[in-house]
Amino acid sequence: MKLLNDLFSTDYGLMSIIGIGFMLCMAAFFLRMFLVKMNEPPAPNPAGRAGAGSGSIKGPPPSR
Repeated sequence: MKLLNDLFSTDYGLMSIIGIGFMLCMAAFFLRMFLVKMNEPPAPNPAGRAGAGSGSIKGPPPSR
């Protein structure tokens, strides 16, 4: 009973409750966000060509 009394009536107990609650809310948020992102279809390639990510290195565009 002393434990619960300290937890809900002292400043460090209340900050512990707030910290634990915040971490649980963060965990739920990230879990939901990652599950939604995992189920999204992949985004199309913005360059629009198949070899854009093949590792080819190109120089800067020619100057005019």
